[in-house]
Amino acid sequence: MRRRTFVRGVGCAALAGVVSPGSLRAQQPERIRRLGVLTWWGEYDSEGQSQAIALSQGLAKLGWTSGGNIRIIYRRASGEADRMARFAKELIDQQPDLIIGVATPAVTALLRQTRTIPIVFTEVSDPVGSGFVETLARPGDNVTGFVDIEASFGGKWVELLREMVPSLRRIALMFNPRTAPRGGTYYLGPFEAAARALAIEPVATPVHDPSEIASAMARLAREGDAGVIPTPDSFVLTFRDLIIAQAERNRLPSIYPYRFFATGGGLMSYGVDLVDQNRRAASYIDRILKGDKPGNLPVQLPTEFDLVINLKTANALGIKVPTTLLANADAVIE
Repeated sequence: MRRRTFVRGVGCAALAGVVSPGSLRAQQPERIRRLGVLTWWGEYDSEGQSQAIALSQGLAKLGWTSGGNIRIIYRRASGEADRMARFAKELIDQQPDLIIGVATPAVTALLRQTRTIPIVFTEVSDPVGSGFVETLARPGDNVTGFVDIEASFGGKWVELLREMVPSLRRIALMFNPRTAPRGGTYYLGPFEAAARALAIEPVATPVHDPSEIASAMARLAREGDAGVIPTPDSFVLTFRDLIIAQAERNRLPSIYPYRFFATGGGLMSYGVDLVDQNRRAASYIDRILKGDKPGNLPVQLPTEFDLVINLKTANALGIKVPTTLLANADAVIE
């Protein structure tokens, strides 16, 4: 009864032309927020598209809809580090309300352009060592975000690959010094320590372009009893299909940092779900757009990791997967 009376009252007031200043403010259209995204993805990269969809879905659940109250502006570097600086400036020039930096090279390029526009990063492994934040608990300045894989994984990948193939005598850590955290040294210490503890020769393997991927794989194959660990950096992600194909061609057992490597034909993967991480990033974007300062929001560490095994690839390489690994796998591709 009270609600019906209230509605009639408002209707009568409106018909009489009596409208309060507060009502006028409430009727003003909501300002459209502009979000920039600087990423390693190419325009037609299937994984990049999945991550973009996840980000949009996460924002939509919090009331931010593209084409409605937000506009998302993408700049995609397609794995080319030289494009990052140019694209970062293009985004900054448009004065967005917030920028999402996907992977270390993107955040590096953005911070060279601005220390005022809020930045939320994803797919960054070493934000403190890279100089993005002061501490994980108190980032400071205009940056916060989500870590994907910590340095200790350099050792965990060695242990899992050795468990998969006990005969390995050397394992290569493959990275591009231009795009990998700390120039490729971030994972190197734990990687070398784990390898030596298992009487395996650790081989640091920098690659700078696609042709070096093929030559490095061929060299390892000639040496025999070798495996490969490509590190999680934007170069490796961009050229993942080539890396997977060369590992198969040279019959090199490999472990990768993300599930989509294994679903794409790689032997096995252990790491975080980047689609889920980009969906979760929406929560920080929402809070910052509503007034929180990025420097007061703690950097989020990963809490869930997936072990994925591709049995089809294992069979093609003549590898009998240990039952212990199969039992611990979160997903098995047959």
